[in-house]
Amino acid sequence: MKVSFLLIILIIMAIPILMSFTNARIEKQKYRVIKKEKEFEIRFYPPAIFATTRSVAKSYRELGNTGFRKIAGYIFGNNETSAKIAMTAPVHMDINEKGSSMSFVMPSEYTLDKLPRPTDARVELHESPAVYIAAIEFSGYANDQKIKQYKDQLSQILNKKGIKTIGNPTYLGYNAPYELIGRKNEVVIAIEWKE
Repeated sequence: MKVSFLLIILIIMAIPILMSFTNARIEKQKYRVIKKEKEFEIRFYPPAIFATTRSVAKSYRELGNTGFRKIAGYIFGNNETSAKIAMTAPVHMDINEKGSSMSFVMPSEYTLDKLPRPTDARVELHESPAVYIAAIEFSGYANDQKIKQYKDQLSQILNKKGIKTIGNPTYLGYNAPYELIGRKNEVVIAIEWKE
């Protein structure tokens, strides 16, 4: 009985270490921090290749359920060469009334012309423009309430500082659903910025 109890404790202690190791191996989208403040930061994102699916979803859960399967299918081999493409972080989710989208950033080793074409017409490949963004981070599991809370908070900060925004805020998720500890989420929005 003592051995099985000790084994359970060791497994529980090992889970966060294994999850952080898994997350550390996933390629993250590249950016450069321009300015860091207590509540938010301003970043420069160079162009990146995205696989995107569009949706009429109006909530985080609805977009996550429908969008993830389509794009995950593409990177797991639902493409013209049946190639497996590595997962990256973060997942981008633009949730708004006019039409939502979910995007995966493609690994940096690929160019747009080197990626296999999706066999699902609902998945499109495109290059994002270089952009300056403002970002605010939060932890735990995301939901519509939290995303709205941080969208509003970021909007208030930027208004107060006189920083002009462009387009809709986007949610960025960095962790797989099974990662319980050290979860990272962000709300970002494009801004007008000059260096």
